[in-house]
Amino acid sequence: MPRKRWELPERNELVVGTIEKIYDHGAFVTLDEYGGLEAYVPLNEVSHSWFKGIREVLKVGQKRVFKVIRVNRAKKQVDVSLKRVGESERRRKMFEWKRAQRAEKLLELAAKKLGRTLDDAYEEAGWKIEDHYGEIFAGLEEAAMRGRQALLEAGVPEEWAEVLEELARSSIKISKVRISGVFTIRCMQSDGVERLRKILTSWKEATKGLNENVRVRMFIVGPPKYRVDVEALDYKTAEQVMKTIVDRVTGEASSLGCTCTFERVERG
Repeated sequence: MPRKRWELPERNELVVGTIEKIYDHGAFVTLDEYGGLEAYVPLNEVSHSWFKGIREVLKVGQKRVFKVIRVNRAKKQVDVSLKRVGESERRRKMFEWKRAQRAEKLLELAAKKLGRTLDDAYEEAGWKIEDHYGEIFAGLEEAAMRGRQALLEAGVPEEWAEVLEELARSSIKISKVRISGVFTIRCMQSDGVERLRKILTSWKEATKGLNENVRVRMFIVGPPKYRVDVEALDYKTAEQVMKTIVDRVTGEASSLGCTCTFERVERG
């Protein structure tokens, strides 16, 4: 199962745990990313909603997302909460968890090809990739796109980089996300057409040097509406680029005495 580098989690960290034992006063779970470390869920941290008995909410064998609320490092004791995990946090953590599972599988396959252990894979490649890219799977995605150079840049030895590149290219399909919005721009001055042209092209200077995996398109829906689409490998990057575009276009419109509003449309 995917693992963390450290022996104990940090307070407020989101963790994936498997429910092992349930009592009237609470439950014990094993933290999957921390080598099966046992953590305790107090009864009052199970749910915001009223329940008759704890077994209505928790079942042995369930895998759930918890938030760490206390850590006693001397005794290696950890308390976690289920009720403090928001739905968006739960989705994000499970998304990260699934990516970590895929990353570990690729590390395991690479280790077998090299006649090494999974521990070796983490120490010699995995943690270096995580340090460089923030996430092991993100680094493997880079390898799928750019080849082993992406791994060598992270300090991964050549033998590991060669095998991981091969596995990444054959196993990871790179897909993009897209977000969109519509500008409504009106320039009532006699030279309004020229002002509008400057406004609609102003974003290009602000987005020079974008990663090659980011694509921006702006086109006419029908005056005075103009749509912009941003495609990227992840929503975080797409949102950052979109904000840059909106700030530049609305700022340019204001400086030229035109009115400009922006409205997001459903993700596509």
